[in-house]
Amino acid sequence: MIKLILPIEPVAQARPRARRFGRGIRLYDPPKTAVFKKQLRALATEMYHDAPVEGEIYLKVAFYRKIQKSISKKEHDRRASGAHRPIVKADLSNYLKSFEDALNGVLWKDDAMIVHEEIDKYYSDKPRIEVEIYAKNGETKYFGGFSRNHD
Repeated sequence: MIKLILPIEPVAQARPRARRFGRGIRLYDPPKTAVFKKQLRALATEMYHDAPVEGEIYLKVAFYRKIQKSISKKEHDRRASGAHRPIVKADLSNYLKSFEDALNGVLWKDDAMIVHEEIDKYYSDKPRIEVEIYAKNGETKYFGGFSRNHD
């Protein structure tokens, strides 16, 4: 199992932008998404020094978004404890897409190898991404939910 806590604020995958290129069209990530992917890739490369995982991958990811400053102390405490979870944009699937794309070739050879995912979205005063990676090597690995330490 590989477990990493990446101290970076999650950014959702935005719709690709298009630009004319000669006779064709070139699609590219918006700047905010591109910068996030580059920073996340650099962080993961700094923290993980082994070869990318191959084979069936079982993934657990928790995205911790920053708590807004414009809310009451009572609501802040609810969000920090996990009693209130983010139910507004950005979508969990868009966070996951930018995360998986950024880590291709670093933590796993290709995100197509991921066969099972458990994904959560929380608020926190310390934005970050927590990931656990299990690879199948001869036996099937099953797992339950994360145990959470809210700050």
